[in-house]
Amino acid sequence: MKAYKGVVRDGVIVLEGAKLPEGAVVTVTIGEGELLRATITSAFTPPKKERKTRIRLNPRPTM
Repeated sequence: MKAYKGVVRDGVIVLEGAKLPEGAVVTVTIGEGELLRATITSAFTPPKKERKTRIRLNPRPTM
């Protein structure tokens, strides 16, 4: 077994400075203090604003 350092971003674990082969099976362990800190931080952080998508239409006249 080997330990890798990573962080959770948008609900996905991102490894820092490591690449794993496709199909690798991993187990994630998180400390109780780290989980508590992350939970409290996310509770006080305002939600991200969603980006509005604009679709520009170029109407063509029909003949």
